[in-house]
Amino acid sequence: MASAGDTPAPPRRTIPFADPESTTRVMLIASGKGGVGKSSVTVNLGVALAAAGHRTAVVDADVWGFSVPRMLGIGQEPQMVGEMIVPPEAHGVRCISMGFFAEEDQAVIWRGPMLHKALEQFLTDVAWDNPDFLLVDLPPGTGDISISLAQFLPRSEVYVVTTPQPAAQRVAQRAAFMAEKVNLTVRGVIENMSWFTGDDGKRYELFGAGGGQDLADRLSVPLIGQVPLIPALREGADEGRPIAAEAPDSEAGRAFSAMAAHLVENPPPRRIYRPELKIN
Repeated sequence: MASAGDTPAPPRRTIPFADPESTTRVMLIASGKGGVGKSSVTVNLGVALAAAGHRTAVVDADVWGFSVPRMLGIGQEPQMVGEMIVPPEAHGVRCISMGFFAEEDQAVIWRGPMLHKALEQFLTDVAWDNPDFLLVDLPPGTGDISISLAQFLPRSEVYVVTTPQPAAQRVAQRAAFMAEKVNLTVRGVIENMSWFTGDDGKRYELFGAGGGQDLADRLSVPLIGQVPLIPALREGADEGRPIAAEAPDSEAGRAFSAMAAHLVENPPPRRIYRPELKIN
């Protein structure tokens, strides 16, 4: 017990997005494995939502493979105002990432409680200013981070990114099952690298076809979009020029705009908050 001369501990900050009255839609972008373009999808979807006039923010929760700041082209560091972190912004998207606190080639060797605390601070100690959408780029697979975020953000929607191959679809299904086990709702599937359009105007399905739709059918959710494989998408990610900002009228840019419109037009059912039923 603290003595009379001790300074009282500051009150513990709460996670604003966990409040039943919060108007922010929190979207966890998941994948069963790496290499499917999940972070690129997260960034470009965020940019497309911002371009449509919505206040948008991204949490880069892939603490071992952080890449969102580079993909957004953010060059400045977060600023401190009082005890709060003000996240930097690019293309209308605010962002916080482990990439601001570690070198890009530096390994982050954290597990369990340290990861849990870092993620909590990303949500409580950042001045997010009540965004309309908060996109969270999860690490691939399942693990401590996904479980922690399910505890922190119980009202989250989950969107699973996959590629057309049947093998990728089966792995992605595990991420969806993880979400269901921690009582999160999977609300859609996004298929990346769906086809390549050649100079002849024909579509070439380099990685097969139908994987995204098949996964969506298995999960009884919509396939909300298919993103074509184009060099400008990869180059833009490497150079901090998201295609949703640089070329919104391109084939991939239109795909992200259409997905953003789908998300806006299809909000989740509003859960009724009954404070009198709260268990003490």
